[in-house]
Amino acid sequence: MRDSTLPAAHSATGIFRPPYLLVTIGTCALVFLAAFESLAVTTIMPLVSRELNGGSLYALAFAGPLATGVIGMVGAGNWSDRRGPAMPLYASVSLFVLGLLIAGTSVSMPMLVAGRLVQGLGGGALTVSLYVLVARFFPGPLHPRIFAAFSAAWVVPSLVGPFAAGVVAQVFSWHWVFLGVVGLVIPALAMIVPVLRSPDEPEGTSQPEATGRPGQPVPPWALGRLGWAALAALAVLGLNLSADVSVPSFPAATALLALAAVVLALVAVRPLVPRGTLAARRGLPSVILARGLASASFFGAEVYLPYLLIDQYAFPPTLAGLTLTGGALAWAGAAAVQGRLGSRLPHQSAVQAGSLMVLAAVLLALATTALHWPAAIAIVGWVLAGGGMGLLYPRLSVMTLALSTKENEGFNSSAMSISDSLGGALSLATTGIVFAAFTTAVQSFAGVLAFTAAIAVGAALVAPRVTSRTR
Repeated sequence: MRDSTLPAAHSATGIFRPPYLLVTIGTCALVFLAAFESLAVTTIMPLVSRELNGGSLYALAFAGPLATGVIGMVGAGNWSDRRGPAMPLYASVSLFVLGLLIAGTSVSMPMLVAGRLVQGLGGGALTVSLYVLVARFFPGPLHPRIFAAFSAAWVVPSLVGPFAAGVVAQVFSWHWVFLGVVGLVIPALAMIVPVLRSPDEPEGTSQPEATGRPGQPVPPWALGRLGWAALAALAVLGLNLSADVSVPSFPAATALLALAAVVLALVAVRPLVPRGTLAARRGLPSVILARGLASASFFGAEVYLPYLLIDQYAFPPTLAGLTLTGGALAWAGAAAVQGRLGSRLPHQSAVQAGSLMVLAAVLLALATTALHWPAAIAIVGWVLAGGGMGLLYPRLSVMTLALSTKENEGFNSSAMSISDSLGGALSLATTGIVFAAFTTAVQSFAGVLAFTAAIAVGAALVAPRVTSRTR
């Protein structure tokens, strides 16, 4: 387990003060740009699909990056455990930029999807590489603050990303939504390069490019895990595509294909996460599982809330989108609060409170739908959900690093990212199938929210197990 004890001077140093300032800005900028690109594409994809005549590949343009991202996470985690985060970070940024260039210069939908696949591979690897860099460079007491900054960097694009992408596409071209980000990624990486090159490091932290402690062997390449990651990626793609399968003579075909894809994904993910994760074993396994369940519940419900308000309450799209804005602001605010509280807010308390807040919010949305309550109840409830995610997400990241050693930081960081990504991807694909299974809109919305509420119950049950049993 990591020793996070530091001299008082370093404990008092903030992430926006030397020697951490440039690294904080650079890493947060990379998180911001990856998040912006993910959200911006949602805005411009209808235009892109129409211009490139690519309606048949529309869903793959979204599901593909999630799938290849799993492979990138495993590869970057293994590489980071072998050689530190420097080379994986350079490679992930290169792949991300290459994907942007391919997508931004696309003249056909297959070319754009290919760019998105490369972009997802780099984006998944980038997330893990940044987590390992945080573990090696920032002292333990600053981890809640840097991960709170990461949360804010991810949330802010949800406020400005879709609008900015629409303006760029309208004034210039949708191509520049991809190409414009390239010019911003390079300066962000440049802020981190001195840390990756320098043999010096802040006292009490580990050197970013270190390969391991003297006398200990370098971990081998885990080609088997890469194979399992590829299988998990195929399962995610299969689950997304199963929603489009319709066999008139066999109505249960969609459900059977979806079930097979979920089972395959769970089988494939077992070697990619700590032993005991799917069984909710106490400690790190439950930390990883809680991350996936929280992601599945929150994002599975969130994407249907604006749809619910527009379809059932006649909200205009702009006003319906404010529901997500309120949740995003609450997420950022709660993340900042938990970062300032630090050790005064125990990890387990933050995770338990956050998971219960998400559960309460999903239940409020479900009750609003089923009982025809005023829409304001669901809207206010989703602010509660955002606050819950702001509490638990950064703390689960902190706990993952705190329960890791230098030899398995990469593996554990990739496991957390995989759980996060797969949880959200599997939930989104399954909610699509659930939504289509009912005959009325109210039943469809209620079915989706009941499904995500059940997942939230699971997250709440796992939350007390994120720490070892006290003696």
